[in-house]
Amino acid sequence: MGDLVLIRHGETEWSRALRHTSYTDLQLTADGEDQARGLAKLVDRGAIGLALTSPMRRAMRTAELAGLDHPQVDYELVEWDYGGYEGLTTAQIRETRPSWDLWSEGVAPGPEGHQGESPAEVGARADRVLERLRPMIEDPASGDIVLVSHAHFLRVLTARRIGLPPSAGALFRLATATVSRLGTEHGRPVMSAWNITAQ
Repeated sequence: MGDLVLIRHGETEWSRALRHTSYTDLQLTADGEDQARGLAKLVDRGAIGLALTSPMRRAMRTAELAGLDHPQVDYELVEWDYGGYEGLTTAQIRETRPSWDLWSEGVAPGPEGHQGESPAEVGARADRVLERLRPMIEDPASGDIVLVSHAHFLRVLTARRIGLPPSAGALFRLATATVSRLGTEHGRPVMSAWNITAQ
């Protein structure tokens, strides 16, 4: 039985500036590309049974530079849709909503096609991914399942995998270009490693 191996993409201009980035399809910075190359030594490619990536360029490029061979694109691995808060920092949002918290309140509606997601909606999406992967997760002969995605989505997915509500993702800080592992102990999902960098 393999682990779920979670990879957050490398740095972008917006992640460096702490701007919320979901549907804006940014490239990695030069530093982000270097970070992604460094991930190759943290991933045992021989143990991988399946690799999936978000369709966003920052995730797909990270997968490529990390040495993942032909990962499948999974559209449910996109970031939490920030709606009207796309491109804003938390400090900017709190200028008009001083007590705003993504994990309890979600986001304001954005442009057409991006009305934003609530914590429950992101949690439901993470549940769908986990349910689809369940046969492989439970198969003793399967290898690791690598998911290349985005910080907030992976934090929600982690919470759901270990039996917590989506809002508990707030507890799991996740930096750019990191590898985390969700395994099992005595048949129970556990966090085996978290937020590991190559540097």
